Amino acid sequence: MTSESPTPPTVVIKTVDNGPYQVKGPIRLVDHDNNVYDLEGRRTHLLCRCGKSATKPFCDGAHKREGFQAAERTRPTSDR
Repeated sequence: MTSESPTPPTVVIKTVDNGPYQVKGPIRLVDHDNNVYDLEGRRTHLLCRCGKSATKPFCDGAHKREGFQAAERTRPTSDR
């Protein structure tokens, strides 16, 4: 009998061009003041990247109103 641990679910964080961070997977979100956000039942979260959201840390679409621009790319890890 083997005692293999179950593989934890994968979390993927994607930057959306000129928009928020899209986080998929089970996460626990805690802010600087140790406030924990209830994310129960949701598997995809959009987190503010422009700094203008009225609902930080979540995206409220302010990046569109403010003309936020961020589509730069870094090299993949394998190229570093």
